[in-house]
Amino acid sequence: MIREEIPAALVGERLDRIVALLTDASRSDAAALVADGGAWVNGQVALSGKVRVALGNVVEVDPEKLPVKALPIGDESIELPVLYEDDDVIVVNKPPGLVVHPGHGHPDGTLVNAILARFPDLAAVGDPLRPGIVHRLDVGTSGLMIVARSQQAYDLLVAALAARTIVRSYRTLVWGHLESANGLIDAPIGRDHRDPLRMAVVIDGKPARTRYRTVHSFSRPAEVAELECQLETGRTHQIRVHLAAAGHPVVGDGAYGGIRSAVSSPRPFLHAAKLGFKHPVTSEQMSFEAPLPDDLVAVLATLGE
Repeated sequence: MIREEIPAALVGERLDRIVALLTDASRSDAAALVADGGAWVNGQVALSGKVRVALGNVVEVDPEKLPVKALPIGDESIELPVLYEDDDVIVVNKPPGLVVHPGHGHPDGTLVNAILARFPDLAAVGDPLRPGIVHRLDVGTSGLMIVARSQQAYDLLVAALAARTIVRSYRTLVWGHLESANGLIDAPIGRDHRDPLRMAVVIDGKPARTRYRTVHSFSRPAEVAELECQLETGRTHQIRVHLAAAGHPVVGDGAYGGIRSAVSSPRPFLHAAKLGFKHPVTSEQMSFEAPLPDDLVAVLATLGE
């Protein structure tokens, strides 16, 4: 069950749009869910997607009421580097531009399709529509991801994420030089009050904490800084939103003000470079690193002090 208290950003929106946002479903599938009794507003079932929500309304959604979709199938044509595998855990290095799992607008051609081709037993782990997936990376973000291969590992990894015991470090390039070379951004993240399709630092958002460390500062052809960021929480677009709110958006990030002419990047300059966790079955401490991919190395090569 998904539960959300309506923030100011979504006041007056139709219930079927709220359901679509919460479930990553199409508007028609969201409307079908509502008509099938799968949504509640303040504890009362709502059978019409045309209902308008108000500030503070509590919307609950049963995603199992979504229309049945075809389960994802393996696709051997999708290249996906696998760094580690055993009977319970897989670690992959996701290329940029690859969507993690099927969803609205991306029915196939995803990381899930790629990994099912190599590990068909994964189909029985976790959510059948996104099997094995315990955390995600944005489509434009490259780097390390854990995928669960057994149900036991899936359950324990989800719990470890909630307990914040999995270490996830990212490399990024941002506009400007931060006033403090090292620091913590502790600011709640939720739907942008002006644009519900974006995330923002908002007073009624969910707690979010990002630690950062300046790796290198550049002054040519513009002032930019390479950072290492570590997630202490895992909100949608967290690093991108936090750095933009601090006045230092990620270079190449068009959604959050990171496109400028002085330095060009083919995508948001963000790479999941380090991953550390305790193996969910053996309890062995695992750690992985993925070097910066060539497209981002080329961006750094254009910079100087």
